[in-house]
Amino acid sequence: MKIENAKKSDYPKLLEIWEASVRATHDFLAEEDLLELKPLILEQYFDAVELNVAKSSESDILGFCGVSDGNIEMLFISPAARGKGIGSLLATYAIKTQRATKVDVNEQNEQALGFYQHIGFSITGRSPLDGQGKPYPLLHMELSKESK
Repeated sequence: MKIENAKKSDYPKLLEIWEASVRATHDFLAEEDLLELKPLILEQYFDAVELNVAKSSESDILGFCGVSDGNIEMLFISPAARGKGIGSLLATYAIKTQRATKVDVNEQNEQALGFYQHIGFSITGRSPLDGQGKPYPLLHMELSKESK
């Protein structure tokens, strides 16, 4: 397993992983909201973060993480690769190399909430709306001092 900077040529695969992952973990998200987000992810959000990919020894992209200003803005793993430590690997890389200390998690995404709590993040606040102004509450989390 290796972590590399993402290239623009990786974006179609990353979008595929994003959509598959969101469909597997964000069952609360309305289909029209997912379809509205999809072009924004590709056309704006990937370029707004420092984006890294986790690749298998065969160079297949298994997941990715985007960080901006110390915030983990996106962390998505291919559903077929979940539970194999790829999320932890990417999050640890973001924390150690990119100095990430914060993340926002959809309140309804209990798997992500549990994951971030497991690796040392604590809830520090809540917003009733997501970044697009939709009624998907966000939990603001920060890495505890002993986990940094």
